[in-house]
Amino acid sequence: MKPLIWRKSGYSDSNAGQCVEVAAHDGGIVVRDSKNPEGPVLVLPRGEWRGFLAELR
Repeated sequence: MKPLIWRKSGYSDSNAGQCVEVAAHDGGIVVRDSKNPEGPVLVLPRGEWRGFLAELR
């Protein structure tokens, strides 16, 4: 398994530590809390991730 490459949004306030990070993984998207990188992750199929982003817009 390739290591995940985590990204934060440019809108995230890294000084406050209140960010989520996302990474591409096997046809889906993995989401984690940047304050707890070893904690649980949320795994979403790409279609669900796209739907989530569409709702945010």
